[in-house]
Amino acid sequence: MPHRTRPMPALLLFTGLNAVLCLTITPVYDFVCFHPYWERRRERRRQEREAALVNSSS
Repeated sequence: MPHRTRPMPALLLFTGLNAVLCLTITPVYDFVCFHPYWERRRERRRQEREAALVNSSS
């Protein structure tokens, strides 16, 4: 006996899953992009760049 497809529940599941993913992407994006690690890394790299400029000009 062949497998019966159920297009309506599949469509509802697909739509619901997409809605959940769309609702959760913004907080996840904000958490990753504005995590304090990136600020510390940016500051450390700036200090390393400035130190390299001072050393190369001396």
